[in-house]
Amino acid sequence: MRRNRQVKILATLGPASDTKEMIAKLFAAGADVFRINMSHADHATLRKLVGLIREVESETKRPIGILCDLQGPKHRIGRFKDGEIEIAPGDKIAFDNDEKPGDAKRVNLPHPEILSALKKGDRILVDDGRVRLKAIECKPGKVVAQVLIGKKLSDRKGVSLPDTEISQGAMTDKDRKDLEAAIEAECDWVALSFVQRPDDLAEVRKMARGRLGVLAKVEKPQAIERLDEIIELADAIMVARGDLGVEMPLEAVPGIQKQITRKCRRAGKPVVVATQMLESMIAAPVPTRAEVSDVATAVYEGADAIMLSAESAAGQFPVEAVSTMNSIAEHVECDPTYRGIITAQRPEAEATGADAISLAARQIVETLQLSALVCYTASGTTGLRAARERPPIPIVTLSPVARTCRKLALVWGLHCVITEDAKDLDDMVDRACRIAVAEDFAGPGDRVVITAGVPLRTPGSTNMLRIAFVSSDGMSAI
Repeated sequence: MRRNRQVKILATLGPASDTKEMIAKLFAAGADVFRINMSHADHATLRKLVGLIREVESETKRPIGILCDLQGPKHRIGRFKDGEIEIAPGDKIAFDNDEKPGDAKRVNLPHPEILSALKKGDRILVDDGRVRLKAIECKPGKVVAQVLIGKKLSDRKGVSLPDTEISQGAMTDKDRKDLEAAIEAECDWVALSFVQRPDDLAEVRKMARGRLGVLAKVEKPQAIERLDEIIELADAIMVARGDLGVEMPLEAVPGIQKQITRKCRRAGKPVVVATQMLESMIAAPVPTRAEVSDVATAVYEGADAIMLSAESAAGQFPVEAVSTMNSIAEHVECDPTYRGIITAQRPEAEATGADAISLAARQIVETLQLSALVCYTASGTTGLRAARERPPIPIVTLSPVARTCRKLALVWGLHCVITEDAKDLDDMVDRACRIAVAEDFAGPGDRVVITAGVPLRTPGSTNMLRIAFVSSDGMSAI
């Protein structure tokens, strides 16, 4: 099975899509990677879903990526005596460490790290920004805030702090246990929520020890301020527009999305655009025109992957949502303006041998109009460098490491095939031609370009480029 598009689709699993039958339908409709949201899943559910995905993978003989999305620190206010209070702009209310039920004057905020970090003038957003307050007095264990916008406060609503950097890291005790479960279940990616600083990635990388890729979710203003450092330390980035749109002006989010997408491409790191892409399809079989344009914009920008959340996890039309996203992506990539936009965004190659090989492969492809670019990779680096160039033909990525192929399922343009390692250079070229034909990317008489590292089985040593003719028997005829 091959896709007729380069951008990848990431679909979240949930109550509407937690059976093998539905997972198979979502994969057939276009899903390349499945997301398991640990905000709603326990370890038993994680293991069950991973097992079902691997069964579908075995039956379809295609590597499928799995992303385990950690919940991260969830900050919420306490409860009120009557469940809620009425408020109005100008009112004052105190947030404190007293566990007693709140009233119109005060409410418990059971997060000492927030009470100690807030400063006078900092904004406090409650209930996804529906209630906005400003800190006017900060004391040990107590912060008095003035209401700017809002009509009521009710029990256990979430709290966001766009102006405040909290000393607590992005990993909670629950996240640590969930990460261990994800590693044990052999997930391919882990997403870290509410990253504020590069240091937040250190603990998860230490625990992961290279056994899965680390994806940083950018959803805090503090992360935007240190974006370059976060991109450098992460293996991939997600533009989490939901929380980002709460903590930053909504009108700033599209520009930030473009900024992150281009920085990630320059760094050769996969980038996922997520949240509310086809939101109306939770309850409707067709999206709005604005949502179609939103998905198309992410594809035109060259994002590696676009993501469905509640649309595929809890919506009434999960398969239709994936199919719609697939159709939009296919149409955009066939648009006459698409190639020009992608080319205009192309970054300069880095001064390394591996980047020079990838750049040369793309230029040869464009000059000779070859059928496919075939990359051999053990660690995945060769595939990432090839994808960074955004060549106009398919990139067939061959690896003897199943985990590498599953991980690369998230990356733009890579058609991954798990295969035995080549015995020598001649076998490598023959194998590349045979697989290109078998996967329907080339035919007899076509030419393909092959990149690899020599000596073979040496990770990160991309230093060889070869052009091969495909003979009538599907082998190479050099």
